[in-house]
Amino acid sequence: MEIFAMLTFVFLIVYFLVLIVILLGQLYLSIKEKFNDKQRLGLIGLLTSVLLLTFLYPNGHINFEKLESNSLLIAQREGAANCMTTLKLKEDNTFIERNVCFGVTETKGKYRLSGDTIYFENVSLGRHVKKFYQFAVIVDKEQEGKYSGDLVRYENYSDTTGIPLWISKNELKK
Repeated sequence: MEIFAMLTFVFLIVYFLVLIVILLGQLYLSIKEKFNDKQRLGLIGLLTSVLLLTFLYPNGHINFEKLESNSLLIAQREGAANCMTTLKLKEDNTFIERNVCFGVTETKGKYRLSGDTIYFENVSLGRHVKKFYQFAVIVDKEQEGKYSGDLVRYENYSDTTGIPLWISKNELKK
């Protein structure tokens, strides 16, 4: 599956470069014709628009996160090689954990809150994810800075160490 993603990426880069070459060729022909061909000018405008929008908005122009419910809790942690894990608990009792590390993996599901413990249920694992945490505990800390505490995730009830994430937003108790 990863080889398919890599081949698709290479194909899209080559396609983008081919469109640039076509645009430069059309510009050359248009200059040679002293900008008399209206269809060529329309093609140049269209190619310029497509290439410019692709360059300015490589992830797309629509922010689909605005269509989701509000995030009540956001916790994240940067790991080795600048890998970033971000967990968002939403108002509609769903969660999304996005792991960006040589690719993007999203794990989704529902959560249930009981005191300072969050239980993860109906988990849909992302690609390359074998298992997910059973629950997490919110640990409030008096800290200076942008983090208000830790969210310590545990794989099961016999897990004693847990994996912490730094809480950057916590509106669960409001």
